[in-house]
Amino acid sequence: MPLWDVVIIGGGAAGLMCAIEAGKRQRRVLLIEHSNRVGKKILMSGGGRCNFTNLHVRPDNFLSANPHFCKSALARYSPWDFIAMVERHGIAYHEKESGQLFCNQSSKLIVNMLVAECQQVGVRIELGSKVTTVKHRFPGFALETSLGSVQASALVIASGGLSIPKMGASGFGYELAKRFGHRILATRPALVPLIFTEEDLEQYRDLSGIGLLAEVGCNNQYFTGGMLFTHRGISGPAILQISSYWQLSDELGINLLPGTDVLAWLTERQRSRPSAELRTVLAKCLPKRLAQRLCKLVFGSFPLRQYSPLELRAVAERLQYWRFYPKGTEGYRTAEVTLGGVNTDELSSATMASKKVPGLYFIGEVVDVTGHLGGFNFQWAWASGHAAGQAV
Repeated sequence: MPLWDVVIIGGGAAGLMCAIEAGKRQRRVLLIEHSNRVGKKILMSGGGRCNFTNLHVRPDNFLSANPHFCKSALARYSPWDFIAMVERHGIAYHEKESGQLFCNQSSKLIVNMLVAECQQVGVRIELGSKVTTVKHRFPGFALETSLGSVQASALVIASGGLSIPKMGASGFGYELAKRFGHRILATRPALVPLIFTEEDLEQYRDLSGIGLLAEVGCNNQYFTGGMLFTHRGISGPAILQISSYWQLSDELGINLLPGTDVLAWLTERQRSRPSAELRTVLAKCLPKRLAQRLCKLVFGSFPLRQYSPLELRAVAERLQYWRFYPKGTEGYRTAEVTLGGVNTDELSSATMASKKVPGLYFIGEVVDVTGHLGGFNFQWAWASGHAAGQAV
C-alpha cells in the first residue's frame, strides 16, 4: 500500500496551490482528481480568461459565520504573491475594473502554470480517479480509491462545493467532513441569477437581453454594476453580488438610475420639454423598451406638463427604488460558488487543520468562506491552499 506524506482530494484552484506549497517542502504529494482534467473552474472563469485575483482583497469581501476566520490566510498570501507567480511564467494580464485581474489570453495559461509548478516539485496528479472510502488510522489515513489502497500521513479536502454540477461538483467534501464529526453550515447557491415570479415573468420576459447599470440592495448590502434581464429573471454582476445576501421572501430594491437625482432631472425636463411624453424622456436614460414597459405598466405616458409634482415624485421614487420579490435563484446549475460549508469554528485559521481529527485539512470552497464576485474566491483558494500547504 503506497504511503504518501500528503494526499489531496480535489484538483481545483485550492488543491493545486496546496500541492505546490507542500511539494516545495519536500513532501511526497498525491493529488486525486475525479474528473478528466484539473482546474475546470479556472478554465471556464472570466469568459475563458480567468479573473484570477483582485487587487483590493479585504476580509469584508467575504461571507462567513465567522468573518474573522479568513484574515490570517489572506494576510499571509496576498494577490501580489500570486501575481508574482503569474509574472514569473510570463503570463500577460490586465485590470478590467475595480481591481479585477484577467489573463490577456486564455485561462489555460493559469492551469498550465499550476500544473508546471506541481511537476517541478514532484507532485503526482491522478486524473479520473475516485475515492470510495476514507478511514482515520492514527497517525494517518487509509483510503480506498480507483487507484487501489492508499495511505497518507495528512489528508487535504479540496473537493469544492455544489455549484455547477456539470463540472463535476458534488457534496463529497461535506459528507466526508460530517463523517469525521464536523458540522456543516447550511449551504445554498451564491453569485447566481435570480428568477421572476409568474406575474413578473409575464410582464418582463420579453425584455430578455436588455442590460443597464443599476444599484441593487438587500439586507443592508448594496452593489452597483450591470443588470441584465433574462428569459427567466435578472442577472448581471450587481445581481450576482446581491444574490449572496438575498434569501427567499426577502425584498430586493433596485435603483435603475444610480447616481442621478431623478426628481430634479424630471423636473428640469418638465420645464424644458413640457410637451414630451414621459416614455420619450425616460428612453434618454434607460433602454427604450424598458422605459416603454414601465410607462405601460406603472406610470402611463403623457406629456410631462400633465404630471403633478406629486405624480412626478412618485415616478422618481419608483425608478430609484423598484421593489422586487424574486421567486428564487437559478440554483447550483449556474451558481458560481456555494455559500456555507465546513464550520470554521472547528478549523485552525492559520493552517486550515481540523481541530477534531489530527492530520485532516479543509481548504477552498468546501469551507464556510465565500467571496464576492471579481476574483475574490480564487484569492481565497490560493490563500487557504497556501496555508494548508505550509502546514501539512
